[in-house]
Amino acid sequence: MKEQFPGPGMSRWDFSSSPTPDYCRSFPGVTCDVGGNVTSVDVTSWRLSGRLPPGICASLPWLRELRLGYNDLRGGFPRDVLNCTALEALNVSNSGVSGAVPDLSSLQRSLRVLDMSNNLFSGAFPAASLSNLTALEVANFNENPGFDIWRPPESWLAALPRLRVLILSTTSMRGGIPEWLGNMTSLTDLELSGNFLTGRIPVSLARLKNLQFLELYYNELEGVVPVELGNLTELTDIDLSENRLAGGIPESLCLLPNLRVLQLYTNRLTGGIPPVLGNSTQLRILSVYRNQLTGEIPGDLGRWSPLNVIEVSENQLTGPLPPHACANGDLQYILVLSNLLTGPIPPAYGGCSPLLRFRVSNNHLDGDVPPGIFGLPHASIVDLSYNHFTGPVPATVSAATNLTSLFASNNRITGELPPEIAAASGLVKIDLSNNLIGGAIPEAVGKLSRLNQLSLQGNRLTGPIPETLSGLRSLNVLNLSENALSGPIPESLCTLLPNSLDFSDNNLSGPVPPPLIKEGLLESVAGNPGLCVAFRLNLTSPALPLCPRGPGGLRRGLLAGGNAWAAAACALVCAAAALVLARRCVLRARTDVAGEGAPTSPASRSSSYDVTSFHKLTFDQHEIVEALIDKNIVGHGGSGTVYKIELSSGELVAVKKLWVPAARRGGSGKHDVAGSNGSWMGDRELRTEVETLGSIRHKNIVKLYCCYAGADSNLLVYEYMPNGNLWEALHGCYLLLDWPTRHRVAMGVAQGLAYLHHDLMFPIVHRDIKSSNVLLDAGFEPKVADFGIAKVLQARHGGADSRDASTATIAGTYGYLAPEYAYSSKATTKCDVYSFGVVLMELATGRKPIEPEFGDTRDIVHWVSGKVAAGAEAAALDKRLAWSPYKEEMVQALRVAVRCTCSIPGLRPTMADVVQMLAEAGPRTPTKDKLDNTNKGDDDEQQVRSTD
Repeated sequence: MKEQFPGPGMSRWDFSSSPTPDYCRSFPGVTCDVGGNVTSVDVTSWRLSGRLPPGICASLPWLRELRLGYNDLRGGFPRDVLNCTALEALNVSNSGVSGAVPDLSSLQRSLRVLDMSNNLFSGAFPAASLSNLTALEVANFNENPGFDIWRPPESWLAALPRLRVLILSTTSMRGGIPEWLGNMTSLTDLELSGNFLTGRIPVSLARLKNLQFLELYYNELEGVVPVELGNLTELTDIDLSENRLAGGIPESLCLLPNLRVLQLYTNRLTGGIPPVLGNSTQLRILSVYRNQLTGEIPGDLGRWSPLNVIEVSENQLTGPLPPHACANGDLQYILVLSNLLTGPIPPAYGGCSPLLRFRVSNNHLDGDVPPGIFGLPHASIVDLSYNHFTGPVPATVSAATNLTSLFASNNRITGELPPEIAAASGLVKIDLSNNLIGGAIPEAVGKLSRLNQLSLQGNRLTGPIPETLSGLRSLNVLNLSENALSGPIPESLCTLLPNSLDFSDNNLSGPVPPPLIKEGLLESVAGNPGLCVAFRLNLTSPALPLCPRGPGGLRRGLLAGGNAWAAAACALVCAAAALVLARRCVLRARTDVAGEGAPTSPASRSSSYDVTSFHKLTFDQHEIVEALIDKNIVGHGGSGTVYKIELSSGELVAVKKLWVPAARRGGSGKHDVAGSNGSWMGDRELRTEVETLGSIRHKNIVKLYCCYAGADSNLLVYEYMPNGNLWEALHGCYLLLDWPTRHRVAMGVAQGLAYLHHDLMFPIVHRDIKSSNVLLDAGFEPKVADFGIAKVLQARHGGADSRDASTATIAGTYGYLAPEYAYSSKATTKCDVYSFGVVLMELATGRKPIEPEFGDTRDIVHWVSGKVAAGAEAAALDKRLAWSPYKEEMVQALRVAVRCTCSIPGLRPTMADVVQMLAEAGPRTPTKDKLDNTNKGDDDEQQVRSTD
């Protein structure tokens, strides 16, 4: 074994100290009987990589336990183990074992424990040979999605009388739950999750009198929750979530004396939460969100039990919050959003210091918010939005040192924003919009260096806009509209562009900063009668008055805008006039030539394009069309040819040219203006990209200037990225990115995806996240590109069915695809999370998603996961960064990547959570301050299973 598994792990077995080493006493992991015979070898998590040597059973005939979990086993299942006829326990979990499972029948007399979970097995499930293991007590095949579709044979009932633990989650089992399982009365743990089982939950399961754990989540089960499950008096954990169950929550289930975990979320349950649940002395987790439950939350919930999680969001619950929920000081999650709850927040909640998330938004709650709620020391999200709360934001917010998101919009909150809020230095999002907050915006807000969103619109704020806000370099959204702010717009705030700024409907005065005009954002300053522009430009819409001339007027405007702006404005006017004249000349010449039957020139072809612009353009379409020549080609993608074009202004743009298929062209396929009209609407890929990118303004999403729709081709004009894409930067040979740069790239991509998933009216799934679709600007700031197969997920109305709102066309790139594509063909935000995890692994390891070293049917995900599981993360890091002082940060990033690539979608974090984790794992550099996009509408269900 020491020869076959080279590395530091085996250094603990020292053969050099003596010709006959006392392996029974000196070798860790080796256990012997009184006669000196080896009975157990346990090398779990030793970071081993290699093959189990042949002859191990002949050499160790008394071997009863062989534990090889959390290593890297090569060559498939170690077949020589089948000769260990005395073997009682075999564990090869989390070891990257691939290929088929052989016939295990030779172990029939002795084997009691078989753990083959979290591997890459394929082919037929070994159902028949398991029937021969008559001594088997534990069978764990969890997380092996590569098996062929199968069903458990009824022969197990008679053949496995001692079976206690049967874990078959995510093993490609199909059909209904077999009725005969209810006769396997020795079972204490039955887990069949993630198999898309259909039909009803068999009432026969109520006969499993010893059952403690019943997990059937992530299936397609229907019907009601059997009342008879209340007969399972030993039951501690039951999870029937993510199914199609209807009817009520059985009171008998809530009366179980040992019940610790009750998870029924995302079903179609109706009726109330049985009040008897408040009498429980053991309940830790109640998770019933996204159902159609009515009535009140049991008033005594948590009064007698160590309650840790209340998650009842997205129902129609009424009445007050349970006042004793934190009576035992263990409560970490209160998630009751989107119900019909009334009354105040119980004062005791303000002293519930263990709380990590407090979300009560979208209810009818009222009264003053207890000051302690704003100062919860461990909470990352406090969400009070869309209620009827009153009172101020208190100075106690300074104690919220872990707070990343403060949401209290659409209430009746009064008072002034306290400057002490700057002490909550981890804040990423603040949304206090549509309240009655007055006074000035504290200059101290500019110290919140991680702030990504500051939404204060619809209040009664007065005074000037603090210039300190320009220091918020991570800010993506700044909305101060509909207040009574006065004074000028600080030009320094324009350094935050191109992100969303809105100062409309205030009492601001003075000249509009030139960058806002250049970006076409005059609508963001509308409704301020005192604002003006220094020069009348045709581009200014809505119209604003000219700044008055003279010492008090134009001079101030010019000083605020700078003489350079005046010169630039004049140049723009002259250039625009010249372009208009040139265009008229070209059109006149084209008309004359066309009348003589001359061939069409490039200039004439350009006239057949319809232009849809998303930003104010400083170039003419002719300049783009005439530059589409071979020498400007920089690449050929899967969707078209890419050109690098230098404009007459010196600016660089990238143009993607996509040909329109002949079947979609107008007329006979000639350059037919009528046929070109809106022709891009017939191209699904282009239409999707245009509709997606045209509506997005985020610093980490590539900017689409405009779209040209023509009869024979379509053009997309993007900002040009001088440093190419991330694939080239990582896997090419022309540069080496250090870890702070790679971490900045990871953060930027995560921020962009979090914006797409959480900050839009409908989430956008990119569906093809990969390193080649991450572009790098001159400062290596990343920009997510290529939305050709992105899809806006417009969730259906109708309760639980909304979870099915996803795309049904398989797309993406091999190596980055989430495993659920294989059986569902549906793209969700969790698919993007998985693909991002692969990119993060690329960044940390420097390896490609698919490499020969990873072995047959293995990719970077399984290779990295095996290293992390074995505690060998350092061995997976990019060897080119061996000198890096950031190894611990790189290891933490790998661990985040492993969470992102969990094979069960529901256990992956949201992108908002990923942003926060990456920020916490970042190098102690300015990059660390780029925390962004903590989720405002996140899937809090991620937290529940991990808390248990």
